[in-house]
Amino acid sequence: MTTSDRSGAGAAHALFDGDEVREVLRDTFFRSEPVAPVVAAPRARRAKGPAKAVPKEQLPYEVICISMYREDLAALDEKVRDLKTRGHRKMSRSALIRYALAHVDTAALPRAW
Repeated sequence: MTTSDRSGAGAAHALFDGDEVREVLRDTFFRSEPVAPVVAAPRARRAKGPAKAVPKEQLPYEVICISMYREDLAALDEKVRDLKTRGHRKMSRSALIRYALAHVDTAALPRAW
């Protein structure tokens, strides 16, 4: 640490009294009662009404997690890129998997798969 760094640190320490720092920490970070959340100012114009929380049971979809081999994900991503370049602007992994599920012939699926 150089001499100028020490003088800068000394100035910062001189600026804040130890009791003052403890008081700010106690009143800001370690208070026992919860702090009321800060509410942002309303937007000037909303396209739709205020967002309402929808119970999970009423959502038309469910977020899941599946595992796939990296090679399979790469193939899926390649197919999505190909479809997007052919004009399917909103194609995604999820959309392609849903399409495949709707059109797969499970009767033709080999048993060894």
